[in-house]
Amino acid sequence: MPDSDLWLVVGLGNPGDGYAGNRHNVGFMVVDLLAERMGARFKAHKARADVVEGRLDGRRVVLAKPRSHMNDSGGPVSSLRDFFKVPMDRLVVVHDELDLPYGALRLKTGGGDNGHNGLKSLRRSLGSGEFHRVRFGIGRPPGRMDAASYVLRDFGAAERKDLGVDVDRTADAVQALVSDGLERAQNTFNS
Repeated sequence: MPDSDLWLVVGLGNPGDGYAGNRHNVGFMVVDLLAERMGARFKAHKARADVVEGRLDGRRVVLAKPRSHMNDSGGPVSSLRDFFKVPMDRLVVVHDELDLPYGALRLKTGGGDNGHNGLKSLRRSLGSGEFHRVRFGIGRPPGRMDAASYVLRDFGAAERKDLGVDVDRTADAVQALVSDGLERAQNTFNS
């Protein structure tokens, strides 16, 4: 029986200190901030993920960071969804988005993976892409730089100036989605 009250919020990224400041790890940055707001620490879960269980704005939430690399994050997310019995309409995935300018924010449900290997892995493992997405714009790579190289680089100096504020705003958007629903959160945060 699905737990209709519980939300699963997954930040996508790559594990390890070497990836911590990468553009591809903005999902981890957002769920780290949400865990801080909950006053909780991540603990290892048997589903190959680090999780925090608690409340955000009175709602029961599990925050998760898969311990696999981005391209294989579907397995841990699918295992967590099964373990916590969370319905698809209570799954939120926070990830970087090349097709949005830096700092732009878009919330939506469903859609394609747009070449994002983390989303591709999720769709394959979950059998569907019909989950909520909180997309954080990282912009396109400069010149002829390969997109894969770009996402695995740290944010630039100009971006880092605003990164704390932008991650904070994205965490606010996740909380609004969980508390007020997609449409109200979109009206407030889609930029």
